Order: sequence, then C-alpha cells, then structure tokens
Amino acid sequence: MKEVALQRKYAPKSICFGCGPANSKGLRIESIVQGEEVVADWTPEPYHEAFPGMLNGGIIGSLLDCHSNWTAAWHLMKKAGLDHPPCTVTADYAIQLLRPTPTDQPVHLVAHVLESTDTRVVVEAKLIAKEKVCATCKGTFVAVKPGHPAYHRW
Repeated sequence: MKEVALQRKYAPKSICFGCGPANSKGLRIESIVQGEEVVADWTPEPYHEAFPGMLNGGIIGSLLDCHSNWTAAWHLMKKAGLDHPPCTVTADYAIQLLRPTPTDQPVHLVAHVLESTDTRVVVEAKLIAKEKVCATCKGTFVAVKPGHPAYHRW
C-alpha cells in the first residue's frame, strides 16, 4: 500500500501553488516520509520549461520550497508528539542551481532536517534528475501562531 502524501493527509483543501492538492493549476507535489527523510517524485510538463527540454528555475524553487516546508512541518509534529502538523511558513531559503534540469522524466526530491527548535527548522533538500543532483536548497521554516495570515491555512 502506497503511503499517503503529507499534503493529502493533513492539508487536502490547501490551494498552495506548489503543494496544494486543491489547486488544479498548481504543481501538486506529494511529499512522503521515508525514515528520517521526506521524498517526492514529480513529473514536469512542457509548460514548466524555461526552454525546450529544461525545467524553469522558478518551478525548481517552488518544488524545493514547498517540499522543505512540509519536511519542517512533519518534523515539528513528530518532535512535539502532535497528531497534526503546525502551520509552517518559509522564513528564508536559498537555491543553488547546479546544472540544467531535464523535463523528459520525473524529478526526485529529498529533504532532511539539519537543526530545529520548538518552532523553527532548518532543512536541506535536493532535486535529482537522471541520477544527478541538479539543484539544492537550504531553508528556515517557522511555525506560525494565531493572528498570522497563514495560520490555519491547512
């Protein structure tokens, strides 16, 4: 039986462009927990290209940002023993585009936690295509409280 993606399990009504299951025009990534890592496979379409055969850098950034954010939310949920992840937002993230990313097959995302407090998580992630790391990301994600515009968006 296939594991249910974090987004579908905890945020089925989310409209986030990168990871919202309810956004029919979004990327709809599906992050799955595998041990201490969170992984996802995502298939590009021609309209995601920067030029023929290569993935747009902005799409790469969205994939890594959302996937890393869900990695942080899952980590905080497990760390605090919660049954639902806290709502987390991106505080900062930096993308390194290492090589062009081909669009003729799915890309693979892998993320893991580097460090955390009770409300802040630093995540490292990579995007792999054709068994080569094409982009990396390091970001900080924070749990938000009532009153923040993103609170309870999931």
